[in-house]
Amino acid sequence: MIQKIVLAMLMFTCIALPAQNRKGGHKVLVAYFSHSGNTRTVAQAISEATGADLFEIIPQQDYPTDYSTLLDVAKREINAHKHPELKERVKDFEAYDVIFIGSPNWWSTVAPPVVTFMKSYDFSGKTIVPFMTHGGGRFGHAIDDLKALCPDATFLDGLSVRDGSVSTCRPEVDKWLKRLNLLK
Repeated sequence: MIQKIVLAMLMFTCIALPAQNRKGGHKVLVAYFSHSGNTRTVAQAISEATGADLFEIIPQQDYPTDYSTLLDVAKREINAHKHPELKERVKDFEAYDVIFIGSPNWWSTVAPPVVTFMKSYDFSGKTIVPFMTHGGGRFGHAIDDLKALCPDATFLDGLSVRDGSVSTCRPEVDKWLKRLNLLK
């Protein structure tokens, strides 16, 4: 009988451990949208430093590669409150406690696919940690916009990385995560 109890406890432990991917037992996700690759680079650095799962937010339809055309399309979508359909959903989203949300700064806010992502899940009781890549506008009004989308979530201080600093951002990412007590 004792062997069965011990075996059951071991099985439960083996099942539960993969759901905890950082100290403190929190399940952590890094969800990001990246058009040029800059936000992806920062997202990967965060994932490596925290042990978090990585999820790329990908719209059904690709955005233009020409920067000027992209700016026009992004501005129209933001002004029209358009929320493009996404290719995939996060599996077992409810299991995550801490969610990093990454986006390029488009017209002083998050890219429309990120808004779609935020509206697709219930963030109540979750901790959101925003990060953004930018060409000089830092967060703009993105933090306020995210808080309006998720009023029942807790927000931690975000990180903004200028486009020219992305390739060397790891020390800055580690310092930020250490300050937030999220470094593994």
